[in-house]
Amino acid sequence: MKDKIIFKDGTTIEFEAAASITAITTIFTDWSAAAAVLPLLTDDNLSSVQVQTGDLLPPVGNYSDLVLQPGGWDVKEDGVHITISLREKTDIEKRLESVEAGQQTQDGAIADMGEVVGKLAEGGMV
Repeated sequence: MKDKIIFKDGTTIEFEAAASITAITTIFTDWSAAAAVLPLLTDDNLSSVQVQTGDLLPPVGNYSDLVLQPGGWDVKEDGVHITISLREKTDIEKRLESVEAGQQTQDGAIADMGEVVGKLAEGGMV
């Protein structure tokens, strides 16, 4: 059985070779087959990834918070060989996401408070 990578939503991609998660080579029959799968490599899907060797073995790697990096491709007789390159998010990237999420919450609270103050200024009741 081929090795495979399983993404958060259950999408599975079989691969031919992988030196690490930074170089996973898979073969698609043609560009249409690749175009159906590659758009599924979203931030959400990369938030939880398993690498499995064979069908019956447990995952050999569990990863979280991955980032898609530029990979490579080559067209050969047996199909389109695409190298998917992933890496784990850095601590700085994780902290920045946390700050941005907190900022969105704060922005919403400020907008709500602005509406209340505006109503009170017009003599309305809250």
